[in-house]
Amino acid sequence: MHQTHDVFNQPAPLVDVNLFEGNLAMRDALKVHAPGLDLKPLEALGQLAGSATLQVHARLANAHGPQLRTHDRQGYRIDEVEFHPSYHILMAAAMKAGLHGSPWLDNTRNAHVLRAACFMLFTELEPSMLCPISMTYAVTPALRANAAIHQEWSPGLGARAYDPALTLYKHKAGLTMGMGMTEKQGGSDVRANTTRAEPDGHDAWGARYRLTGHKWFFSAPMSDAFLVLAQTANGLSCFFLPRVLPEALSGSSTQGQHNALRIQRLKDKLGNKANASSEVEFEGALAWLVGEEGRGIPQILEMGTMTRLDCALGSSGLMRQALTQALHHTRQRLAFGKTLIEQPLMKNVLADLALESEAATALALRLARTFDQPDDPHEKAMARLLTPVAKFWICKRGAGFAQEAMECLGGNGYVEEGGEGVLARIYREMPVNSIWEGAGNIMALDLLRGLRKADAASALAQELKPALGQHAALDRMARSLPLRVEVMGSEVEARRLAQDVALAVQAALLAQSAPSFVFSAFCESRLGGAWGQTYGSLGSGVDFDAILRRALPA
Repeated sequence: MHQTHDVFNQPAPLVDVNLFEGNLAMRDALKVHAPGLDLKPLEALGQLAGSATLQVHARLANAHGPQLRTHDRQGYRIDEVEFHPSYHILMAAAMKAGLHGSPWLDNTRNAHVLRAACFMLFTELEPSMLCPISMTYAVTPALRANAAIHQEWSPGLGARAYDPALTLYKHKAGLTMGMGMTEKQGGSDVRANTTRAEPDGHDAWGARYRLTGHKWFFSAPMSDAFLVLAQTANGLSCFFLPRVLPEALSGSSTQGQHNALRIQRLKDKLGNKANASSEVEFEGALAWLVGEEGRGIPQILEMGTMTRLDCALGSSGLMRQALTQALHHTRQRLAFGKTLIEQPLMKNVLADLALESEAATALALRLARTFDQPDDPHEKAMARLLTPVAKFWICKRGAGFAQEAMECLGGNGYVEEGGEGVLARIYREMPVNSIWEGAGNIMALDLLRGLRKADAASALAQELKPALGQHAALDRMARSLPLRVEVMGSEVEARRLAQDVALAVQAALLAQSAPSFVFSAFCESRLGGAWGQTYGSLGSGVDFDAILRRALPA
């Protein structure tokens, strides 16, 4: 075969880099939110997550998604999900890093912030298999309402070992949990759920019920147990539903009997390919009450609060990786006589993306800090305020961010090539965090509910106070926002309020953790009215080169 051309001007892949080492935005934010934090776990995880070896596993786990086996070859119902070996390798790495439960076992002051930063770094590698990791992390606050189950399951849920076997919980090295709320007829309106729970006696785990019904979205169906919602005589209630029944009910102390949970099919999703999402039926499945009958929604939202934090963390991590890929490409790719990153318009786009990414990182880590100080009144108020705000704003910005970063690579960014196209994978992944655990309108309405229950105006004013006097645009917004929070009563304006609270808090955080050229550019564009409708419309007075130097990966 004749050689028709040489391959040149194609950037080398970004492999074997330390994702934490070059992330100055994260490092500086940690100095504010967790001063004195031991960075060794982050440095180690940053090296692992940036390694060529795990990048291959991330690609393979997405290219070869989970497969449902409802029956074995003899015709017995088994309801098992099979995964590519790379999925299991990634799960083991995430659990070894403690992403699923370390803060609940670690008494150090900044355990949730450390775990949050680790979660963001791992998300840069592969986000979709983190779904069961996130739910296992989030379940502890809700599960405490059933002391017996909490006591028996906590050691396994916190163990830094991954065990995919479908067997009795007592015989496993590590455990994971999932969640089931949504039904086909209700969606976000879970009060419309029809799954019913009938009393079935009491045992060591408390009140036992038999559940009959369905779940339209049932996350991570291969998990060891789930928190689910079902209707009792007293209303919607929260239940603990294990995959394998305890010995007293199964008649076996080794394998255990499978619960009557039938996986009907796996969802064929836009992205989130390595993760198994499913539809299930409960055919008299055994479950145990968690909390009080009729209080299912607030009970399971103890879990939902933590998964909403992970949505914000995950989108922030994806932003950082999308930006990193764009920067890496544009500083190698030549066009019109110089590298893309030297072209004035491209500088504007990349700098704008860098500002968005750093602000998202700052807000996500600030939210994580609130969970390290649950007894502090101000931190408790900020947790209630910032959870819906961060989930709404950071996740809402994600899809457009990924599209713009992809455009920096041109056609190369749009090509998947068996999972090697990282930006294409990120682009398909981005919308899920905005939808999962409550889409934008749900978050905006949740913000309004939070404003009615706490002194949010004074908490917000206290949060913004350290940044006052540093930029006129932020000062104007800081003066007006608490009043708007105080009087807000209209659902119609709730999204705008969530946006403005997010931007003001992000600016105030950047005043503490970022250089002045980042803080001023963010305020002038996002708060000062000088920003356009697309990324890349920053004013000419911005120090583009300084922003890009700060954002470049190691």
